[in-house]
Amino acid sequence: MTGKGKIALVTGAGSGIGRSVAIAMMKEGYATVLTGRRKDALEETAKVAKDAGASGEAFVQPADVANPAEVDALFSAIKAKHGRLDVVFNNAGVNAPGVLLEDLQFADWQNVVNVNLTGVFLCTQAAFRIMKEQSPQGGRIINNGSISAQAPRPNSIAYAATKHAVTGVTKAASLDGRKYNIAVGQIDIGNAASNMTAAMLKGVPQANGTLAPEPVMDVQNVANAVVYMASLPPEANVLTMTVMATTMPLVGRG
Repeated sequence: MTGKGKIALVTGAGSGIGRSVAIAMMKEGYATVLTGRRKDALEETAKVAKDAGASGEAFVQPADVANPAEVDALFSAIKAKHGRLDVVFNNAGVNAPGVLLEDLQFADWQNVVNVNLTGVFLCTQAAFRIMKEQSPQGGRIINNGSISAQAPRPNSIAYAATKHAVTGVTKAASLDGRKYNIAVGQIDIGNAASNMTAAMLKGVPQANGTLAPEPVMDVQNVANAVVYMASLPPEANVLTMTVMATTMPLVGRG
């Protein structure tokens, strides 16, 4: 098992992509810290992993990644309990209501920025502080960029802006992590089946103003991809990867 003896952290681990990735990591033997705002959802992820026969232990540690004090407490708990951190999957994210750009409320904009961008920065910064001091030095950080890091959907300025910014965080952290043997990469995910994508089968807004259904793919494909990225040796890194439903209209957007 590629993760035996290693410690991983998955943010937003209580549902969707985060839950699937966390379970896949535990199946690979990673002792996995599950974080998110809802303790009950995190505990359910741990139970599903155990019922599936995962060998890696789950550690439930609730936190709001947009809150600097809670992020500090999360990483302090990881260091105190495990002494090191090998992999971080920055996955926690939220969206804003799909309203016209000019009608978006500032509070909704700020909430998306706080979670999708500031949360990724805070967790990356905290991971750097642990990874550069541990022995052996280094680790791996994987950011969930989403295909919205490449092309926006209609009426999605907050989500698209923050996901484009995550790409900047990934590139800057990849550069700054070199001296500490920290590899940083990004996975851009397109239409993985989850509660968030259920509406896609019924029809979602397209760039030409119409509504059209879009294909989705099994979220397990994403989990497998993240496990692969995490499994690479220190001298190799996937800087960017796009995993998407084969026939989704990403390439033809606009």
